[in-house]
This record gives sequence, C-alpha cells and structure tokens, in this order.
Amino acid sequence: MTTSAPTKIRALLILALLAAFPPLSTDMYLPALPSLTALWNTTEATINLTLVAFFVSFSLSLLFYGPISDRYGRKPVLMAGISIYILACLVCAAADSPWMLVAGRVLQGMGAASAATLSLAMTKDCFEGAERERVMAHMAVIVSLAPMLAPVLGGLILNVAGWPVIFYTQVVLGVVSMWGVWRLKEPAPATGRSLGQVLKAYVKLISNLRFMTLCTLIALGMTPLFCFIGGSAFIFIDHFGLSEQVYSYFFAFNSAALMLGFWICGRLLKRHVPGFKIIIMGYCGILAGAVALAFCSNLGPWGMAVPMATLTMSLGMTRPPSSNFLLEQVRQDAGSAASLIMFTYFVGGATAMWFIALPWDNKILTLALVGVATSALVLALLPRLGRTREK
Repeated sequence: MTTSAPTKIRALLILALLAAFPPLSTDMYLPALPSLTALWNTTEATINLTLVAFFVSFSLSLLFYGPISDRYGRKPVLMAGISIYILACLVCAAADSPWMLVAGRVLQGMGAASAATLSLAMTKDCFEGAERERVMAHMAVIVSLAPMLAPVLGGLILNVAGWPVIFYTQVVLGVVSMWGVWRLKEPAPATGRSLGQVLKAYVKLISNLRFMTLCTLIALGMTPLFCFIGGSAFIFIDHFGLSEQVYSYFFAFNSAALMLGFWICGRLLKRHVPGFKIIIMGYCGILAGAVALAFCSNLGPWGMAVPMATLTMSLGMTRPPSSNFLLEQVRQDAGSAASLIMFTYFVGGATAMWFIALPWDNKILTLALVGVATSALVLALLPRLGRTREK
C-alpha cells in the first residue's frame, strides 16, 4: 500500500488539517460559554449541551462516513461533509438562543465527522506499518496546535468582536479544507461493492469482542481530557474568577502539554520503542497525574493546571500508538474500522462532558477521580488483551 497523494508531505498536511476539525470546532468557542450562559439567562448544563450535542452528532455520523467512503471513495464524501460543516457554522453564527446554537452544533458535528474519520482512514490508505505510526505521531504534533491556539484565538475574538465571529472564522477553515481536499488525489477509489456489502464490515467488527473491548478501553482512557474540555471554562472563569482571556492561556498551556506528549511519542518511536510499551508508559503517567490532581484540587489555578498538564502530556503519548494499534486489528474495510474507532472515542467524550457538567461540589476532584478510575482500569486490562499483538 503506497500513498497516492502527490507527495507524502502534502498528504500529511491535508490529513492533519482534517484531523484538527473537532478541536477547532469546539475549543475556539470555549471562552464564550460563561458569557453565553449569562447572555441567554440559562444554566451551565444547558450551555454544555452545545458541547454534548456536537459530540453525540459527531459520533453517530462517524458510523456513516467510513462505510460510504469505502463504497464511493474518500474525496466525494469529504467534499459533501465539509459542505455540511460550512453551512452549520453559518447557522451557529446566526443563533439567537441556546437551542438554535444546539441545532447548529448538531449539524456542525455531522460535517466535522467526515474530516475526522476519513483522515484516520486515509492514513491507512496512504501509509504502511511503522511509517504509518510515525506519520500519526507527526500529525498529532501538528493537530495539537489546534487546541492550543483555538481558545486563545477565541478569547481574542471575544475581546474585539462578538462571539458569532468565532463561527465565521470556522467557515474560513471549512473553505480552506475544501480547497485542500479538492487538490488531493483520490487515495481510495470507489470499490464497486454495494453499500450493503460494505456495511457488513460493521457486523464483523462488532462481533469481534477483542477489538470492541480494546476500542472501549482506549475511549475510557481519554475521558479525563474530555472532562477537562467540558468543565475547564467554568472551573477557571467561574470557580477561580479568571477572565476569559486568561482562561484561554491556561487552556493553551494544557494543549501545549498534549503537543509535548505527541512529540515525546514521536521521539520514542524514532528510537524504536514498541508502540504498546509507549501506551502502557503513558497510562502510568495519566494515573500519576490524576492522583496529583486529586491532592492539589484546592491549590488555585496552577494547582489545577500543572497536574492536569502532566495527565494530558501522558495521554498525548498514548494517542498515536493507540490508534495505530487499533487499526492493525483489521486487514480491510479501513473506513468502517476508523469510523467505529472514532465513534467509541467520541461517545466516551460526549458522556464525559455531560458528566462533568453535573452540579458537582468540586469539579476538579471529580475530574481527578475519573482519571484515576479509567487509567487504573486500562492498566489492569490492556496488557492482558494487547501483548499478544506486540511486535
């Protein structure tokens, strides 16, 4: 299997841009959540539905794009999905109530899902084996710029313009992505199989208990980060009393930790450290960071930020080898497999964001306990299921 993009560099950059859709779609408007709560005189839980609705819609849509792209090819499906995304951004920008914003975010999730799942499938189309694992690490470093810069950009936009401009900025992202996909050579031409034949891949994958257990474990391991995404604005702005702009810097600090984790992963892979070993090392770090966060939950903004950054850095180490590890469980129907993998990731994420929005007395301690419980579970079960696949 070889890359069919004009160059591997071009393929890498386009795939990274597509993979950045979820964090750019969410993190850029996080600084506006408390002000939107006040603007529409509603509750934190109601405003958090704009996050949850995005990820529920996003997750469900993932299940469709993979099989459809296996049948009709990646490019036409991507172009259609990005078109939906652009329309959704315009709906969000025009919202005059939380429920209209929720509706726009549902549509936005439907569009963003095409970019997220097909960028993962296309790494299998364009790259092989160890090269694919390294490419995923490089992509992760590039993509991690999105959650680091997006809230800062969102905070700056709020200071000089209204919150709708955030969504107009995302329209520009959609247009640039459309141009990039249009220039990309089709990496997986239409197969000619019926859609029913392609959908049967789900039956095969879902019937694979080991594959589904691995997907669920990796998704659980990511829930502390989603709890942070869903609760951080209220923790830093409402609980600690920071401004929206200062909050965006703390969020960027955590995103920089994610980037550092991706970079460390890439360096370890370059030194030929086995991917499965990196995954286990990362979850040990997640557990340590979560324990530290539990003990530092009352020590102010930096007492929250530093342990959380340790947790996030460790999670970043696990992401590229985890995704590659799951993809290696299948030999064909990469689109369907990528859809199911991403679906489990983001269903876990939507659940985590709903969970952290509940009226907890101490959201920081709750987040820490989620990290302890999920990382301990992964460390207990993953070695038993995964070592047989280690190269």
